[in-house]
Amino acid sequence: MTKYEREIYHIITGSVKHLTVEQIYMEIKNKYPKVVLATVYNNVNKLWKAGLIRKVSVENMPDRYDRLTRHDHLVCQRCGRLADISFEDLTVSLRRQLGEDFLSYDLKVFYLCPDCRKQEKNKDNI
Repeated sequence: MTKYEREIYHIITGSVKHLTVEQIYMEIKNKYPKVVLATVYNNVNKLWKAGLIRKVSVENMPDRYDRLTRHDHLVCQRCGRLADISFEDLTVSLRRQLGEDFLSYDLKVFYLCPDCRKQEKNKDNI
C-alpha cells in the first residue's frame, strides 16, 4: 500500500461520517499538502476495487465512502444526510429466497431526517 492509500484508508475507516472524495482530499492535504485531487480519486477507487472500503451511492449525490463493517444506511430524501443504522442481518433470509449465495447487499432506507421533518412541520404550520 502506498502512503496515500494508507492515509486515505485510515481517514475513511476512522471517520463516523460518510466522506466524499473532496472531503477526503481536504483531510489528507493536512498531512500531505502537495497531494492532488486526481491522486485521491485514483487511490480511493483502488481501495474500493480491492474491497477494502465501501462505496455508498445515492442518486443525484456524490459517491461517499465508508468502512466495511456490516451496517445499513438511512438516507434523508430531502437533504441527503446519510446515517448508519443496524437492522437485522438479512443474509440468511436472502440466501433462502434466492436459493443460492450472493456477494453482498446494500440496504438504504429513505426517510426525512429530524431536521427536515422539523422544517416540514414548521412549513405546514405557516
